[in-house]
Amino acid sequence: MYSLAQLVLLHTQIGNFLKEMFMDDMNWQFALHIVLKALVMFSIILLFLRLTGKKGIRQLSIFEVAIIIALGSAAGDPMVDEKMAVVPSVIAFATILGFYRAITFIAAKSSKAERIIEGTPIYVVEDGMFSMDAKEAHTFAKDEFFAEMREAGISQVGQVKTAILEPNGKVSFFYYPDNEVLFGLPILPRDYEKKTTEIHTKAHYACSNCGFTTLLEETVPCDRCQHSIWVVASDEKRVG
Repeated sequence: MYSLAQLVLLHTQIGNFLKEMFMDDMNWQFALHIVLKALVMFSIILLFLRLTGKKGIRQLSIFEVAIIIALGSAAGDPMVDEKMAVVPSVIAFATILGFYRAITFIAAKSSKAERIIEGTPIYVVEDGMFSMDAKEAHTFAKDEFFAEMREAGISQVGQVKTAILEPNGKVSFFYYPDNEVLFGLPILPRDYEKKTTEIHTKAHYACSNCGFTTLLEETVPCDRCQHSIWVVASDEKRVG
């Protein structure tokens, strides 16, 4: 059992530890200082976003996301550092904005520079199958893409004639008419998880790796990618 003096000492030590961890030497005057500078820096970030003309995160390219990260770094220090003034950060903001304007001007004048800075569209689906170029480029996150497709009302890949991953991360879908929908790889979780390496029943199957669809009655490697994991294909029409 602890004595009363030991309990008091332990309580004091815990209190000092928590105070040092959460407050340190901060006083209420410095807290107000943080609030005011945070509001100023946040307003400057909002102003920058307005000057870029972008309406949302999904419209930002990788280059612009990097700019936002740089702005956040420049804004962070004066928010919490009592000795860090706002003006140096404003100068950093102006420099970043000037750099951004110069780069976008160059991109507007040169299509090659624009491709380097902004990136290029990537074909993810072509003719109801996944593009092998997208898979080989290591930019293809299948789970994320399946989620994008489901949000667009797509239940199987054969409903999609072409899908393009735009430089801003948005996916553009172009669909087959209902009377031209192909057998394709189902992307609803319960259907997709019914993958198999053992085929004993004649049916249309889709390769779980590349989406190639064919009529099978026994297990064989995919003609397109040589994988041997299959899912019963679906010819369901798109809803919505």
